[in-house]
Amino acid sequence: MSHRLRRLEARDHDAVAEIYRQAVVDSTAERYSLQQQWAWAEQSQTLHPLLIRGRGWVMCNERDQPEAFCVRDPADRISLLYCHPQRQRMGLARSVLAAATQEAAAEGHATLRTEASLISRRLFERMGWRVSWQEHLRLGGVLFRRYRMQIELESH
Repeated sequence: MSHRLRRLEARDHDAVAEIYRQAVVDSTAERYSLQQQWAWAEQSQTLHPLLIRGRGWVMCNERDQPEAFCVRDPADRISLLYCHPQRQRMGLARSVLAAATQEAAAEGHATLRTEASLISRRLFERMGWRVSWQEHLRLGGVLFRRYRMQIELESH
């Protein structure tokens, strides 16, 4: 199956919100309770303003349907990085993250930051990101642990 990297467009917003929801519900059971999964998945209903504001990339299948996406909002922060559960471990999330990172470097940003989940932390670390600190937050009234991470960028 061939994939194509392109910019996130308004027509993709519903599809990527569904990727977000499915990824949370179908891919997080090993690290998150059912209560955490549902509280997190509910956030998919609030993504549209962020998708409109942010700058994003999608990896699409041969039918031009998104299968993974990454959004920066604000410009020095990766705010969303998700891959459809049936397409994980194929390099799609790595590709959209690399595109967003390269774009931020080309814009002259010295660093990028993010808040990584227990699951995404491994991918970020493999791509050179470092944990700054661990934090706890409440989402939908449920307690979560995540990692503040950053990477130093080389300007182009």
